[in-house]
Amino acid sequence: MSHVSTEPHGRHEKPAPPARHEAPETAPLHAYPRRWLALVIIAVAQLMVVLDATVVNVALPHAKTDLGISDANQQWVVTAYTLTFGGLLLLGGRIADYWGRKRTFVVGILGFAVASALGGGAWDETSLFLARALQGVFGALLAPASLALLSVLFVDAKERAKAFGVYGAIAGGGAALGLVLGGILTEYANWRWCLLVNIPVALIAIALAVRIVPESKAHGNTKYDIPGAVLATLGLGLLVYGFTKAGETDAQQRLKYGWTSPVTLGLIGVALLLLALFVVVETRIKNPLLPMRIVLQRTRGGAYLASTLIGAGFIGAVFFVSLYFQIVLHYTPLQSGLRTLPISVGVLIAAGLSSGLLPRIGPKPIMATGGVVAAVGMILLTRIGVDTSYATHVLPSMLILGFGLGCTFVPLGNIALVGVDEHDAGAASAVVNASQQVGGSLGTALLNTVAITAATSYFKDHPPASQEPAAANATQLESMVHGYVTAFWWGSALLVVAAVIVIVFIKAGKDDVPAEGAVHMG
Repeated sequence: MSHVSTEPHGRHEKPAPPARHEAPETAPLHAYPRRWLALVIIAVAQLMVVLDATVVNVALPHAKTDLGISDANQQWVVTAYTLTFGGLLLLGGRIADYWGRKRTFVVGILGFAVASALGGGAWDETSLFLARALQGVFGALLAPASLALLSVLFVDAKERAKAFGVYGAIAGGGAALGLVLGGILTEYANWRWCLLVNIPVALIAIALAVRIVPESKAHGNTKYDIPGAVLATLGLGLLVYGFTKAGETDAQQRLKYGWTSPVTLGLIGVALLLLALFVVVETRIKNPLLPMRIVLQRTRGGAYLASTLIGAGFIGAVFFVSLYFQIVLHYTPLQSGLRTLPISVGVLIAAGLSSGLLPRIGPKPIMATGGVVAAVGMILLTRIGVDTSYATHVLPSMLILGFGLGCTFVPLGNIALVGVDEHDAGAASAVVNASQQVGGSLGTALLNTVAITAATSYFKDHPPASQEPAAANATQLESMVHGYVTAFWWGSALLVVAAVIVIVFIKAGKDDVPAEGAVHMG
């Protein structure tokens, strides 16, 4: 498949030759004999990263009690990870391109293991949040290197569809599997093992990657855009912090700030200003962290935007499903984790079907259908109550939600790399992950604030029938459920908007799916 130029005005900058001291790039990997074994290693490492976005959700009630984490700050256990992950993924993609994808992959795994060890030994909420943020930093190296390696290892159309099918299944199913693993570790060991378990997995992956995964990297303009990385990360961080402040409550469960507070509006305003400056900087420097040619192409830009909204709706919703199971329905961590497994089942079924359909009908109808189906599944979750039956209300909802998500993940990995030049492979790959993680960060913070605001309002409007502790507790649970339901409605709206964006913006057909490699070695 020929490259599609996305340079403005059709002008191309001739890549500079590699420096003499630089090792020549690896020979073309069109028929790399151990590519499937390399896929297994990459998949294991990627699963570790994806799991950590949700593995601590089940452990959260125990970690809150152990470390004294407040309700308003509880979402930072998730967002401290997803925020640094998403905010630094673009820089990580460039590092992978320029420094070497295999080298970046290995360093990312090693750093991830060290950060996991620090998180497992956390002594208060601040140390846990910092460890989770450090996990995100090294995950931002690991994830784009993984996807870029796949793009150069698998260049045959059918093989690439299968490889991205595996990757897409991990991206979707791994989040739900994280809840199951978190439940097992929390119940039979300790919540800290939700982080410590990464250490042996990382060591095994490193040992195998060093021997089996081939090296590849881009040449030419290999300067890093540090100002862009700082502006993007600070802007996203302040945006999440502003969302958090809007839902912060005091000891009497009353909102301290709210959406109209000068503090909330100020934080969000500064965040938007920084993000706007990021866009300006990226259009004016020679070595942008996010080349506008990558995102301004209609199909890729639409895919990235849809991915952001899907990540916001999905990761935010899973956050509340776990809390609902343990706090309202009083499930044990293991019971809670196992009851989220239908999401993974739905994702895996849909990923298999999508991989087969993708070369036949193209990505657009699969993604659009998936977004609508996922939204239906989340709408069905709004039927939950204080004493809801899992089998009749929750189980069908999660199966449908998972199936819809699975239909979106596999095509996304393909069309996000259509026509991308080899020099931009890591950056384009990073945007795929960044869009999901940034969406997950913003979605968790936004939906957490929406849920707290709705629950607080409900409790105020429905005071307990008596002063008895049982009555107050019952009203408190009803308030929580009302907050969760409100969050699910918002999440479903995000998924519907994602489906509309797919329909409007994505123009790629079955012939546009990368066949002979949108990314080449050379």
